[in-house]
Amino acid sequence: MLTQLMAALGVLGLLTIVPGPDMAIVTRRAVVAGPRDGLRTVGGIATGLLVWGALTVAGLAAVLAASPAAYLVLKLLGAGYLVFLGAQTLWQHRRAALSSPATPDADARATTGSPWRTGLISNVLNPKIAVFYTGLLPTLAPAGLPTAWAMTLLVLLHAGLTLAWLGGYVLLLSKAGPVLHRPRVRRALERTTGVVLIGFGLAVAAASG
Repeated sequence: MLTQLMAALGVLGLLTIVPGPDMAIVTRRAVVAGPRDGLRTVGGIATGLLVWGALTVAGLAAVLAASPAAYLVLKLLGAGYLVFLGAQTLWQHRRAALSSPATPDADARATTGSPWRTGLISNVLNPKIAVFYTGLLPTLAPAGLPTAWAMTLLVLLHAGLTLAWLGGYVLLLSKAGPVLHRPRVRRALERTTGVVLIGFGLAVAAASG
């Protein structure tokens, strides 16, 4: 069982470190509003994984993944939310460029909404997690454990890896604070992050299955 668990941990680790919408959202909050907001966003993302894990154990995620209509609705909602976050970032960048040089406090005020809620919503509206948890995760479950317990363990490991990886990423960004607070660098990152979020949203909307 230990060998299976280590193999599952390796797969989950690889899936966690692959850059995606979660990293873009965390970058946006950490750069614009500071590391504290970034860490809260990470907490929301991990909570979203736990929500999907609970739905998976209860069997509801499998129903969603098997329903084309429900999957399409969730996919479009998730895509729309990413596009909204990207457009909001670009709009704030444009306002900052047209006004006086921004300060960190002003940037923090410009980023509206709870960072924890932002992370939670972005993850709950990600239908790919339902597919992953109902399709791949069961194949990683260690033998010798009841299915529900094995799935719960894997979801907790995934959430823990996400907290560690994205939390470490936020702390790395905070170490680069003096550089990131330079107006040109910060605005370039905001612009890039906005475009990336919109790109992820369009990719989610266009993805089949």
